[in-house]
Amino acid sequence: MHTFISLEKSWHLSKIQMDKNHKKLRNQDSNPCMEESDASHKCLDASNYDKRMCSAYFQRYKDCRKYWHNIMLERRRNGVRPDMPTAAERREMLTAIGGKPY
Repeated sequence: MHTFISLEKSWHLSKIQMDKNHKKLRNQDSNPCMEESDASHKCLDASNYDKRMCSAYFQRYKDCRKYWHNIMLERRRNGVRPDMPTAAERREMLTAIGGKPY
């Protein structure tokens, strides 16, 4: 009985952590590549999960992550907080350079 309660508690804590991670991934301010991520998931759904059909979407997502990771590192080096620009800041930055560079 004691083991069952521990497993149930462990599962519950695990679920709470997964919910927090999911919310973070769906948060516009902390995830700059949500649009690219969603597009690659839609492609997978549409292509019956044939990854070969979605390589362009995967590459765009990878390029997006690399771009914003570099921005984050630069801001961290310069002492700018938060490390990741907010969604509004990112829109301004992209507008200033004429759109997405990836």
